[in-house]
Amino acid sequence: MCRKFGFDVARYPGASARWPRIVGMLQAHDVDLVVDVGANEGQYATALLNNGYDRRILSFEPVSTVHELLGAAAARQQNWVVAERAAVGDAAGSVDIRVSKETDMSSLLPMTAVAETHLSSARTVETEAVPMVTLAEAVPWDGAGRVFVKSDTQGYEAQVLAGLGARIDQVVGLQLELSLVPVYQGQPSYLDMLRQVTASGFAPHFLVPGYYSRHYGRMLEFDAVFFREDPAKKEWAR
Repeated sequence: MCRKFGFDVARYPGASARWPRIVGMLQAHDVDLVVDVGANEGQYATALLNNGYDRRILSFEPVSTVHELLGAAAARQQNWVVAERAAVGDAAGSVDIRVSKETDMSSLLPMTAVAETHLSSARTVETEAVPMVTLAEAVPWDGAGRVFVKSDTQGYEAQVLAGLGARIDQVVGLQLELSLVPVYQGQPSYLDMLRQVTASGFAPHFLVPGYYSRHYGRMLEFDAVFFREDPAKKEWAR
């Protein structure tokens, strides 16, 4: 059908390989619980489960219609739990989320003027009031074991991490969407986030290419996977 209109669709090189690698790292670091912040319809959790991850997942999603789809996806899995609809940030309260036509681009932050112009399909179509929680309060930490936090929150990653508070010491790994070009107002750069995360004792282990914009002529974002350094596994550095 695509070729009828002059388009050719091909799998992004390496896209299918990312999931076995991420799951392999989760297994190597003995992760017991993946906290999936900004879960959308559950694509991330589904990919982990389809590639051999067999421990617990706790997902958070703020957009009401998407939260329903997420719940339906998780209902088919034994170890996957969806939290009550909420945004995740640095303080409990209530906020308005800007819902995009492309729901995975919905954000608590307004888009920059340049992004509004060039990323028309990601513009806000409505706003929704939603409770905000912190991971320090919303995650059942007692008995959580070794925790891995994934955040795909369209510019709100710093606030998600701030909401961990002292609980960040129980986190063994992170996966964060980092910005090469500011799409949302107040969004930290990838360098700021790298400094913050490495200062907390994490080291980058894997990079995943993200959204490429023809209008900008460059990649706008990428995912970075981090784990705490294990001093016993530093022979390569000698």
